[in-house]
Amino acid sequence: MSVVSIPILNKNYAMGCEDGQEIRLVEIGKVVDSRARDIQSKIGALPESSLLATLCIVLADEIMSRDKNDSVMLEEILNRILDIKKKMV
Repeated sequence: MSVVSIPILNKNYAMGCEDGQEIRLVEIGKVVDSRARDIQSKIGALPESSLLATLCIVLADEIMSRDKNDSVMLEEILNRILDIKKKMV
């Protein structure tokens, strides 16, 4: 088990991870820090707990939107395959 220091809004957070996952955790930390900075630049200074809640909602929304878009894209691909199959018969 490794411990990595992840800076988010100039505050370091010690995070544990499996050996070999340190670089990935640092990259994920950069994404979180970037989103936190975006929120702070748009909304202004917030108490840490409010910023954390807002950050979680923003990231969850991005994940849910991506999953929905992936499902739509998969549906379109499957429909194209079915169309091609019908033309071949």
